[in-house]
Amino acid sequence: MKFFIDTANLDQIREANEMGVLDGVTTNPSLMAKENIKGDEACRRHYLDICNIVDGDVSAEVIATDFEGMVREGEELAKLHKNIVVKLPCTAAGIRAVKYFAERGVRTNCTLVFSVGQALLAAKAGATYVSPFVGRLDDISEDGVELVAHIVRVYRTYGYKTQVLAASIRHTNHIIKCLDAGADVATCPLSAIKGLLKHPLTDIGLEKFLADHAKVNGL
Repeated sequence: MKFFIDTANLDQIREANEMGVLDGVTTNPSLMAKENIKGDEACRRHYLDICNIVDGDVSAEVIATDFEGMVREGEELAKLHKNIVVKLPCTAAGIRAVKYFAERGVRTNCTLVFSVGQALLAAKAGATYVSPFVGRLDDISEDGVELVAHIVRVYRTYGYKTQVLAASIRHTNHIIKCLDAGADVATCPLSAIKGLLKHPLTDIGLEKFLADHAKVNGL
């Protein structure tokens, strides 16, 4: 499984990258707003800053909701850097734009996916990634991880090359469950990635090793 970090915060991206496990970054307008990034030019500069930190795919989302606007924005984003993946919503116009970009060799991430049917259309259109939202489905008492597993089964049965990118990951256990479900990628907050390191026996063992070392060396 590849790890992407879901943020527009440069410090968090650097920290995840320095751990040596980061494969890419996903962003969205809400994450940009959280970092007080305002205006198209500021957003583009910020995407370039992200691309200069991590050598991996960086999903940059269009704001337009119509096909022509998505194409215009997507083409501008794709020109910014070789690592940019154009992120498009799973709507009729978005699927049409996915097809447009796929035919021109531009990689895409079809986002806001909440059903197998949506994932099927994204794959048929040629999306590089499809992003089912795990946490948001859990919020309404549906099973987000089961959706990931279902999409994986369908793609493997029919030979689709689209990668399943589990999004809206809320915590470390979501990562483990999506791993079991066969997701190709999990995009997570930094806290969830770092949570994979936590285990009380690791802390107890390290404390014991250090105590024994100090005792033997008269410290």
